Amino acid sequence: MSVLDDKINEHFAGYVVRKDLVKAVKGNAIVPTYVLEYLLGQYCATDDETSIESGIETVKEILRKHYVHRSEAGLIQSTIKEKGRYKVIDQISVSLNEKTDSYEATFDNLGIKKVAVDSGTVKAHPKLLVTGVWCIADVQYEFSEEARTSPWVLETIKPIQIAKVDYEGYKEAREQFTKDEWIDLLMQSIGFDPAAFGRRSKLLQLMRLIPFVERNYNIIELGPKGTGKSHIYSEFSPHGQLISGGEVSIPKLFVNNSNGRIGLVGYWDVVAFDEFAGREKTANKALVDIMKNYMANKTFSRGINPMGAEASFAFVGNTDHNVPYMLKNSDLFEALPPQFHDSAFIDRLHAYLPGWEIDVIRGEMFTDGYGFIVDYLAEILRHLRQEDFSNRPDLHFKVSEKISTRDRDAIYKTMSGFLKVIFPAGGETAEDVEELLQLALESRKRVKDQLFRIDATYPEVDFYYSGSDGEKRRVQTVEEQEFPQFYYLKPASDPKQQDQSNDGADVVIDAEQAPSDATPVSKPAKRLAEEGHHVFSENRKGVSYDKLFGPYLDGASRIVVTDPYIRYFYQIKNMMEFVEMVIQRKAPEDQVAIHLVTGPDDGNVQKQRELLESITEACTGSGVDFTWAFDGSGTAHSRDIVTDTGWKIVLDRGLDIFQAPMRREGFSLGDRLQEHRMLKNFYVTYVRQA
Repeated sequence: MSVLDDKINEHFAGYVVRKDLVKAVKGNAIVPTYVLEYLLGQYCATDDETSIESGIETVKEILRKHYVHRSEAGLIQSTIKEKGRYKVIDQISVSLNEKTDSYEATFDNLGIKKVAVDSGTVKAHPKLLVTGVWCIADVQYEFSEEARTSPWVLETIKPIQIAKVDYEGYKEAREQFTKDEWIDLLMQSIGFDPAAFGRRSKLLQLMRLIPFVERNYNIIELGPKGTGKSHIYSEFSPHGQLISGGEVSIPKLFVNNSNGRIGLVGYWDVVAFDEFAGREKTANKALVDIMKNYMANKTFSRGINPMGAEASFAFVGNTDHNVPYMLKNSDLFEALPPQFHDSAFIDRLHAYLPGWEIDVIRGEMFTDGYGFIVDYLAEILRHLRQEDFSNRPDLHFKVSEKISTRDRDAIYKTMSGFLKVIFPAGGETAEDVEELLQLALESRKRVKDQLFRIDATYPEVDFYYSGSDGEKRRVQTVEEQEFPQFYYLKPASDPKQQDQSNDGADVVIDAEQAPSDATPVSKPAKRLAEEGHHVFSENRKGVSYDKLFGPYLDGASRIVVTDPYIRYFYQIKNMMEFVEMVIQRKAPEDQVAIHLVTGPDDGNVQKQRELLESITEACTGSGVDFTWAFDGSGTAHSRDIVTDTGWKIVLDRGLDIFQAPMRREGFSLGDRLQEHRMLKNFYVTYVRQA
């Protein structure tokens, strides 16, 4: 086990499970993850391999004997009849039969209906009346001569979930982990290998948990297919309900006027709408109007008296086009059905999670480390819904007073959710708060900027915050920095004029260069070498060595790269790509010398030497002479590029500006084209030397 896994087992013994075991026991059983982990937590909550193997076999045996496959429903029914009673694992729902004044259960997989249920069971588990709940149940068979009497009887029922958690113990154990360790523990808990994700990508994954800890929180995530948008809502918690965006009615979601029974929002912490996008889809206008009122006021009404609920809404769907296409031709909400592509509905969203920043889920992204039993974490998150952390950021920062109350509430709800998930016991520093505050502001700003495109009557808003020094720190979205030529298009602008004003756009623009008045950006066809300091956000794309360095290297006959961390294979590969860029830009007849100063890899210096020498050999006959040397002092930490034409380029990360690709098989554009790789957060400074 890793050091983190040891620590997890030490402080959360009995509440964690090795996440790869779920696949080992699932087989062809179509059951949610929390059902499997509930069983694994009972039989495999240990780090002893022998006990784990024994526990896996026990869980497999339980599933084999008691989980009901639809294809074997007849056999299980026969088993119950012959034995008189039998324990089954199935999805069960209950309804009231008004003719007989009794409750009747329906077993989804077992295929039996009108199973007698006593009132006490229904009172103890009211969610059974709303939708199917996975349970372990004892079913009896008692034949009756009375034709209207069902022979099936529900003797006992137990929803599959942890009954009680020690919240104070959870907070105390949290104090034993650093912030980074805790984030990695949460990532492993939702099934992912933390090493496969950058810092911002981890926070975006954890942002999906906010609806579980915040009451009446409305979030939307639109992005490409296969990024796991609905996984959290379908597999993670027994307190969340995932429904198809086109398969919900007013009675099902809010209230049934015929009997006054409240719908899904009254019983679930999170109601998620899967496959929500689709411009060809239609929605009931009355449903949309009630949803808008509920999202804004936490209440709804179809009669005289308004009713309240606290369920959060999560909307997830696929986009039809990439980000620059949407920004140039429409807006980032273009994929929504027409009834929901409405400014009043969109304004009620607290956050827009950029699904295009999340990579397609692949096998190597899953973890084999330890994480919380999802049902345990789900109960903790549910407990945290009672807390309110929205004022904690005020201890360190002040959000712009010019934003609307709705914007402010959205930002603070997102912040409160992040703090509950990562710092449930407090103790966050100003630096911690600032990182999360920037993401919370950005998530609401993405909504507001698109609203301005959709409805020009919405005012432009200056999203910024200030610290103790009083200095304004403006926030921009990643796509705003990456595609300024499209992001600032006015809604009323002539598309032909927009196209003309953006012809020949090919330049790296950073946050400081973006216009503050949200006007279209007109850029030169070729970038000039100019002094300046530029900051690049994590997860941004569209940047390459050629765009960053090319204009500053043109005409140079000697280039010195100082980077003490050209040691591992991927770092030396970056150096090779830098050399390739120089070869591609220079004239065939020109000769350029590139010299690298780096540090030795103490773990495998021989391999490092061989790889660096291979670059020298590869340059033979190319017009580039590549040499390298280890720093003599062994203490150099500077990372810069210096040319004999007078330019010095300072980089805080050296050439290591790209996130490492995780794909081990197949092909990826990011492997071939730097512009398609996600960046790490870094800065670059261009200085003209005398």
